[in-house]
Amino acid sequence: MFKAIKDKFKRKSAFKFLKKELSQPLTRAERSSGISSVGCLVDLDKFENANLFYDLVEEFGLRPNAIKIIGYKKFYDSNSPYSAPVFSDDDLGWKGNIDNSYVLEFLNKEYDMLVNYYAEENLLLQLVNVKAKARIRVGFKEIDAVNNDLILDVPMDNFKLFKLELKKYLKVLNEIKK
Repeated sequence: MFKAIKDKFKRKSAFKFLKKELSQPLTRAERSSGISSVGCLVDLDKFENANLFYDLVEEFGLRPNAIKIIGYKKFYDSNSPYSAPVFSDDDLGWKGNIDNSYVLEFLNKEYDMLVNYYAEENLLLQLVNVKAKARIRVGFKEIDAVNNDLILDVPMDNFKLFKLELKKYLKVLNEIKK
C-alpha cells in the first residue's frame, strides 16, 4: 500500500515537472543543419520491432552507429531479451527524473533528429522527449503537437510509409541530400 501511495506522488510530481517544461521552449542541440545522428524513442508496447529504425542508416546515408534507440514498456522482465534498451513505469523517480541508466545514457547525447515513435499520451515517453537535446523532433499527429517540429499523419504500424514520408519532408527542409 505504501508503494502505491509513493508511486501516486511520484506521478503527480512528474506531471507537475512536465507541465512546467512544456510551458518553456525545449532544449535544442546546437548543431548545424543536416542529419548525422538520430535518437529514437519508441513505445514497444505498440510497436515491437525497434530494429526497423536501423533502416534509417541506409535511407539517410548515416554512419552505422548514428542511431540510438530506447524503448518503453509498461512492464518488462529484466531477464527477457529486447531489441533495444528498455525503461518502464518502475523507473519513474521524483520530480520527473527517470532512474534508468539507459535513459541517462540516451539523454546525455545530442541528436540532429529525435523520432518520437508513440501515438498515445504517456508520461515517461513525454518526459524523455522534453529532456532530450535535439535540433529537430519528429512525431505523430495524435500526440505532442507542440513539442514536435515535424508531425506526420501516418499509421504507427506502417513503418515503411513513416520512413517514406520522413525522407520526403527532410528533403524539403534541406536536411538530407539523398
